[in-house]
Amino acid sequence: MGKRGPKPKSEKLFCWSSRLAYAIGLIATDGCLYNDGRHINFTTKDLQLVKTFKRCLNLKNKIGSKNSGFGKEKKYYVLQFGDVGFYNFLNKIGLTPAKSKTIGGILTPQKYLPDLIRGLFDGDGSFYSYYDPRWKSSFMFYLIFCSSSKNHLFWLQNILTKCLGVKGHGIIAPYGGAYQLKFGKTESRKIIKMMYHKPNLPCLERKRKKIHNALIIDNTE
Repeated sequence: MGKRGPKPKSEKLFCWSSRLAYAIGLIATDGCLYNDGRHINFTTKDLQLVKTFKRCLNLKNKIGSKNSGFGKEKKYYVLQFGDVGFYNFLNKIGLTPAKSKTIGGILTPQKYLPDLIRGLFDGDGSFYSYYDPRWKSSFMFYLIFCSSSKNHLFWLQNILTKCLGVKGHGIIAPYGGAYQLKFGKTESRKIIKMMYHKPNLPCLERKRKKIHNALIIDNTE
């Protein structure tokens, strides 16, 4: 029997890791799979995020940019790559072409759910804080996951309930837009602790800093 050659690059990606799970969360939100069975695209306004995504998957492809459609400024960063094996892997765990309104659950080992969820948050999540003028020392904050697929948020809500005992404020679609799953301060703290479970994890730094600053304020109240 002859010697085995090196494994194809795509096979290496099948071994789950924190970085892979995070990147899959980003693909599930800001990525798309083309209908050709090979190519995957990731588009974001954040240069830091696309660079992090590239490192997580050990890609060598060049990061491009495109116009948002308004004016001449190139506001979006694009990374496109082709990998049949990885494409098929994504299909098997729940990511398909034209997934935005059809995506449901994403098959992920429980160990890597925090990293996947952090990727979902960095892709389509938001966080905001404020003082409620009705009460003294009433610093409030909320963590929100968004999706065009209600089934996806039902799946995410179920996962978070099982892991952390949090349920959120229900799944709504304000003003007829994307669906939202919103968590108040107490439940948000549990999710934040899970997502940022150790230092130096791949993440969108501006969101992490925003959350960090809000927690500092809340801890001094």
